[in-house]
Order: sequence, then structure tokens, then C-alpha cells
Amino acid sequence: MKRLPFSGKAFQLKHVYRSAPFHCLLLLIWIAVGAGLRFAHLTAKPPWMDEVATVIFSLGNSSHSIPLDRVVALDDLLRPLQPNPQAGLGSVVQHLLAEDNHPPVYFMLAHEWMKLFPPENGVASVGAARSLPALLGVLAIPAAFILGWLVRSRLVAQLAAAIMAVSPYGIYLAQEARHYTLAILLVIASLCCLVLAAQAINNRRPLPVWVGLLWLLINNLGIAVHYFFAITLAAEALALAGLQLWCWRQKNWIQGWRLYAVGAGTLLGGLLWLPAWQSFSGSEQTSWLSMGEHRSFMEWINPIFQVMAGWLTMLMLLPVETKNLLVVIASALTMLVVLIWATPILSRGLKAQLQRPERLGTQTLGSFVLGAIALFFSITYVSGLDITRGSRYNFVYFPGMIVLAGASLAAIWSERQPDRRFSISGKQTVVLLWAIGFFSALTVVNNLGFAKFYRPEQLIPIIQQSQAPVLIAATVHKTQHPTVIGHDFLGVAWEIKRHFNLESPAPGWTAPPQFLLAQYSQNPQSAEATLVQALRQQPRPLDLWLVNFATEPELKDQRCFANTPARQQVSSYLYQHYHCPGTDQAG
Repeated sequence: MKRLPFSGKAFQLKHVYRSAPFHCLLLLIWIAVGAGLRFAHLTAKPPWMDEVATVIFSLGNSSHSIPLDRVVALDDLLRPLQPNPQAGLGSVVQHLLAEDNHPPVYFMLAHEWMKLFPPENGVASVGAARSLPALLGVLAIPAAFILGWLVRSRLVAQLAAAIMAVSPYGIYLAQEARHYTLAILLVIASLCCLVLAAQAINNRRPLPVWVGLLWLLINNLGIAVHYFFAITLAAEALALAGLQLWCWRQKNWIQGWRLYAVGAGTLLGGLLWLPAWQSFSGSEQTSWLSMGEHRSFMEWINPIFQVMAGWLTMLMLLPVETKNLLVVIASALTMLVVLIWATPILSRGLKAQLQRPERLGTQTLGSFVLGAIALFFSITYVSGLDITRGSRYNFVYFPGMIVLAGASLAAIWSERQPDRRFSISGKQTVVLLWAIGFFSALTVVNNLGFAKFYRPEQLIPIIQQSQAPVLIAATVHKTQHPTVIGHDFLGVAWEIKRHFNLESPAPGWTAPPQFLLAQYSQNPQSAEATLVQALRQQPRPLDLWLVNFATEPELKDQRCFANTPARQQVSSYLYQHYHCPGTDQAG
């Protein structure tokens, strides 16, 4: 009897691969891998200044409660990080809009979330603050699956979820107490609506009412999470405009008033935030993005390399921020080799997807990503604000890049002929690229990539060498938002609080150090006068540590002598150590 072509093990395996339970199980595996990576070592990294700001406002506290111009104990300095039972959501919104440049939705959510966790040693828990974005980062994995399914197929969906699970960039954002993972979820949701709208346009059907209402809600919520979500919306508008133009050229006239209603409602919702945007335009909080009036050659070309580096870290990042130079060199060379090898492969896969009849979803998503990148360069070069410097801002199109990578790898996966250059099949290529992504994720988890700009864990061991009671002093420039710069100082204090133990204190620390945050306006010497006045009232002996102090004061009149000939640097901290001996040591 002749064997039927659909019988046997091949048919059984093919049936299993296409079954819904198999895809659910595989998705659960990606979710488990992604969750393990995002929650691994979650509290190991010290909190840095942006996380400090997030926690202050999420607790409903004011950054203006940071004590200035006086010596305070560790607990008094950390008062803004202590839970306040009297603060509610109204306090969160009030202080945030008055003192920071972010919208309030995430901070309101974090306010309720942190109520579920008890404080640690009297201050907010770092684990509580970071667990919310980590959880939202895990939810981005099934969300990427849904977007990939809408764009192309379940194979694209699985590969998009697999890439999202191990993306070093995604894990970096998920392990910070910030609002970017919530924004990523909303970007994915908005892109799902974009793909559905593109399908409606292509099929000459009106946009379903439920899609329009949901899209409008998502878009306005996204702006209320991060103002840069507006770039996502602008890129979506460009993608839809391109699709509309193509339809008109094909004489496929459509009635799109529902689509225009969504656009008008989104625009109106965005305009409500215009006063908040204007209040922080040109503020000190955005000054680090300014390219200046007279730009050097490097300032003109840096955005190009910064954007390309952002793309790379979405898929790969090996240990390039370790102190071992050999490891850094080996990692950089490996990444270069992989980049040279993988770029034509990914390009070939994407080209294959765009040549297929079912290319609408991929085409729409590709137009969105290109539009977002064009907007990044337009804002950077026209406004003079180099938003490519902040890799975290790539969240506005990060999910689109992940799903496009999934679509490209899906085409590679289906290739039957092995790569002639390396004699490996398409499936082996996909597995190898995913493995590289997994090891890249471990790089971020172990703090060997995406290291913070301020790293208090490198400064504190130096201060612990003190042999007398410690006073740590810093300065803050008094502006409309004077305590913003003080958040990096609180990061140092918070890290000390997390690890200081009175039962077994660090060498030379019989008590927690004291702190002085001196402010100045136009003349930094005013901060020096505040320091001198404080030293007159401090008991001796004393070890004084100036950290990012505006001046290098001469303190011999206060009987304080520099132990370091000049300011030293570790991470982004400039420090100088003075010893102020007691009366019996003065001679």
C-alpha cells in the first residue's frame, strides 16, 4: 500500500509545531527566561540619581525637602526617600509637575505599587522600586509576541518574543526604577493598533470603532507616561501617510474619517501637556542634550554613531565596561565580527519578507521605524538637542526594531540551503544569534554593560579608608530646580544606608558619615563660605571628603589639610580628601 504524504513522524512533528499548546508553551519559556534575567541581581546595582528622583516623587515627597547648607545626619539627608503616610496621589502629581520634567502616570502607579512593600532600614526599598519596571519588562515579551503575530505570523511572533526576552537594551531598562518599560508596553499596544489600521486601509474598510477608541486611549496614556511618546505617534503618522499615498496612487479611495478622528483626539490630548513642555524648555534638566551654537565636527557626526550603537545594543552587548582591558578588547572585536557577519544575514531576511505577498505588516512597521529614526535626526540637528545621547530614548521605536528582527530571522529560519560562507543552516544561524543575545543579557545583569553614569559603589570604598568621623560635602547650583543635581549626592547616601551596619561598621566608621549639601547661585565661593562655617562647628578629629564640589577650597585656616594633592576622579565623581586633626594631633 502506498504511504500517504501526510503520514509518519514528519507529519506529526509538523502538526505539533503548528498547534496552539506548543506555541503557548514556547512563549511561556521565553517569558520565564526573560523574567529570570530581569529579576536577577535586581538590587545588586546601587541606585543612581535618576532612580533617586523616581523614588522621591513616587513616594509623594518633594526634592525641595533635601536639607541644604547645613550638616545633617545620614537619616536626615535621606528623609525624601522615607515613605510618607500623609502623601497621596495628589502629592505625587503636585511635586512632580512643579519640580521635574516628566508626566505623572508612571509615578502614580509606582506610588501605589511601593505601598505593597515595607521600607528597608527606614527608607524605600530599592527592590520595590525596581520590581515594577522589571515586571512591566516581562510583560513586554508576550506583548511583542502579539505584535509579531499581527505583523506576519506565529513564527515571527515567537522569534520576536525570544529576542525581546534576551535583549540587553530591554533588560537594562527593566532593571532601572524608571518609567521606560511602561512606555515600551504602550508603544507596542499603539503599534498593534497601527498594524490593524494599515490592514483596514489596505482592505478599503473603515477602522473598527473599538480599535479607534482603544488607540486613542493608548496614545494619550503614552504621552502621560513619557513626553517622547509623541515621537512614536509622529512616526506612526508618517507610516500611515505613506500607506495612504500608495493607496491613492493605486486609486484605492477610502473613507478614513475614523482614522482622522483618532489623530485629532491624540493631537488634542498632546496639546494639553504643552504648558508643561514649555516650562522645562531650556531648563538645566535638559541642558546636557544641548549641542551648543558652535558645533565641532565630532558633534555633527556623533549622533550617527550613537544611533547605530543604540541599534546594536538592542540585540548584542558583550562586556565592554569591565576594568580588564583584555576582556574589553576581546569583547569589542567579537562584537565587530558578529556585526559584520550578521548584518547581511538580517538584511537578506528582511528583504525576503518585504518581497512576499503578505508584506503589509512588515512594510508598515519598517516605515514606522524609518520615520522614528528620521525624527530623531531631525530633532537633533534642527533643534540642537542631541536626543541620540540618551540611549533610553530609543524606547520610542525599540519594539518595532525587535519585531523587524524577528521577521528577518523568520525568513532565515525557513531557508533550506545552508550559508555558503559558513556552511550553517538558517535554523543554526538563528539559534547562534539568540545565544549571543543571551550572553549579552548576562553582561547587563552582571553590570558589565550599560553601567550607570554615577557609580557610588566605586566611591564609597575610597571614603571608607577614613580613620576619623566622616563629613561628605558637595555643592548644588541654585536654579529654578536647585535640588535636581543633589540627587546624585543622595544616591551615595542611599548606598551607604543600604550597607552600613552599626554592629560591624566599616573601618574608621564608628558612626554613619555626616553630610553637607551647599548651594550657590552665581558665585561658587558662597558654597565654600558655607563649608567653612560648618567646619567651625564640627568636632575634631574629622575626615572631610569633598565630592563634586564646585571649588577647591583652601582650608588650612580651619586646620584641615589635603591628603590628596589634587582632586581625584572615580566614575563621575571628583573627590578630594582632607584630614582635620584634633587638638592633641595638631602639632
